[in-house]
Amino acid sequence: METEEARPQRQRRDRSGEKAIRAALWFPGFIFWLEIICRIGLMDRFFGRGLWYTFLFSVAAGLFLTLFVTFGNQRYRKIFTVAVSAAMAFWASAQSIYYTIFSTFLTLYSVGNGGDALQFWRDILAAMGKIWYILILLWAPVVALAFSGNRVMKYLKWKKQHVLILLAAAVATQTLATVLVVTNRRGGMSPSYLYQYSFVPEKTAEEFGIFTTLRLDAKQLFFGVKEMPEEPVPTLPATPTPVPTPDGSQPPTSEPTPTPVVYQPNTMDIDFEGLAESASSDTLKSMHQWFGSREATMQNEYTGAWKGKNLIFIVAEGFSRYAITEETTPTLYKLAHEGFVCDEFYNPLWWVSTSDGEYVADTSMIPKSGVWSFYRSSENYLKFCLGNQLRGEGYATRAYHNHNYKYYKRHLSHPNMGYDYKGLGNGLEVKQTWPESDVEMMEKTIPEYINDEHFHTYYMTVSGHMLYTFMGNYMAAKHRDEVGHEDFCEEARAYLACQMELDKAIEYLIEELRAAGKLENTAIVLTGDHYPYGMEKSAINELVGHEVEENFETYLSTLILWSGDMEGKEPVHITKPVCSLDILPTVSNLMGLEYDSRLLMGHDALSTYPGLAVLSNRSFVTDLGYYNSQTDTFTPREGTAEPPEDYVSTKFQEVARMFTNSTRVLEQDYYRVLFPDDQE
Repeated sequence: METEEARPQRQRRDRSGEKAIRAALWFPGFIFWLEIICRIGLMDRFFGRGLWYTFLFSVAAGLFLTLFVTFGNQRYRKIFTVAVSAAMAFWASAQSIYYTIFSTFLTLYSVGNGGDALQFWRDILAAMGKIWYILILLWAPVVALAFSGNRVMKYLKWKKQHVLILLAAAVATQTLATVLVVTNRRGGMSPSYLYQYSFVPEKTAEEFGIFTTLRLDAKQLFFGVKEMPEEPVPTLPATPTPVPTPDGSQPPTSEPTPTPVVYQPNTMDIDFEGLAESASSDTLKSMHQWFGSREATMQNEYTGAWKGKNLIFIVAEGFSRYAITEETTPTLYKLAHEGFVCDEFYNPLWWVSTSDGEYVADTSMIPKSGVWSFYRSSENYLKFCLGNQLRGEGYATRAYHNHNYKYYKRHLSHPNMGYDYKGLGNGLEVKQTWPESDVEMMEKTIPEYINDEHFHTYYMTVSGHMLYTFMGNYMAAKHRDEVGHEDFCEEARAYLACQMELDKAIEYLIEELRAAGKLENTAIVLTGDHYPYGMEKSAINELVGHEVEENFETYLSTLILWSGDMEGKEPVHITKPVCSLDILPTVSNLMGLEYDSRLLMGHDALSTYPGLAVLSNRSFVTDLGYYNSQTDTFTPREGTAEPPEDYVSTKFQEVARMFTNSTRVLEQDYYRVLFPDDQE
């Protein structure tokens, strides 16, 4: 029986044990707090299966961290806990700022290569101003701990058996979370698929939290992503077969009919079967089999329509359909409504914004998430880039960028595409403002190539860059008075003002081509690198005139495919859904270049190949409808019949393989493997 003298001592032990348990819950509770703030504040979500996975992973990570606090003296415990907590709050804050600017999450690779990003300190400060309350909530517990940590940490000197219990709890929680995730295979973007076989930062953060995303990011960066087991790939016919009539017979041929034009597939002589048999690795064997099984796109009546023409290819910063009005940007309006007009063109925002946007348009490959794919490709053989293709045809090929020539390592990637490259600081002497002038870039560069017999010139512009304000944005301020009549908010008017500089640059380009007698023999291709993600959604809604649907309509844009000899003529409308992956094969076909359509992820938009537009979060659009990876649902188009039973799963698998094999092409330097004779 407990004595009166022993009772106070036992009560002190009980209180001490309770406080030790509460102290041990600091890291699990703090990590989950950071996750909840980011989940609600950035992703505008609370409930959902991701909440419970995030909770379990937070508890497991927190318990593992607590193990390191149970050793050492009280001073060490406080310093360690405060330092680690501050580091985690800093990472959550960095992710919050980055997400506010780019609508995706920061990766470790970008951290290691992002020194130049400090040039955009204005954008960072503006983002911090937008989410100041989130930053306060992220840091408040750290500040409280710093001032009261002594009272908490003194209770975390545990006995060995208690530490073992803590370790067992951490392992059990991590195991439970992992098992629940990898066994959940429901839907296309299932937790199992996201956790094991892909790395999609925004989806991974939504399902598992930003700190589990950090762990998965480190894993894929150093060890790669585990390859998803593939089902056997059916062999597709190289050319379409005749379509039987409803009774099963072939179409009648007794009556005289005009001899149809027989178009050949856009392919090259590649023995994929032989390559697969002699492949040096299972990965290469799988790649040869997949590319060899793909359906080629057929040549068509527009094949070679631009053969021999000069080509100017422009990737314009922040350009979108929002920038086009007949009054404010008349030259862009004219080009967008003449030539080849894509009625449903999608230009996704990829993970490394501008650089990935360029990479997709220039290579017809999906970027690898978590890295700078363009920079990583700078030592690869990029056979089908237009610079390399047209240089081989005798064209003078040049590339220009009117901002820092080293930004995103363009001084390495762009020469590798076959261009003589100049940027600010590397031979292009434009006035250093923020942002720099597209008009001035044209004025400085056109004389360098206008007298060449055959030229292909590539531009990456910068005048359309955010922030869209009249204070601090030189281009917006330059054209402020010209957009003063527009009945929009300041941000929307500033965006239009920035795009006016692009419009005037294109106007100047056309005038110079016309004066030199080169316009009719020159084609102009213009696409945005991404939509203007720096704008508030409300400003975008103003420009569009209605509430914009976020998952698909946000990325609807304009692709200009125009040549001087199409001026004033009826446009050719492309009615199927296409995306920025389709630019390279479409232009290659128009230029009459030899390429293998099976080796590009996009398709010639003018071919009979069914429409397919792929977004960065693995949503996609087809002729029959829309697959939304956020909700894992497929919505048929209005007026279309329900698709076949396995249609969505087949398309999802096709898109998944496009992502996988784009990464493999980058990692394996695949074109160098296929075309060894080109290197001699």
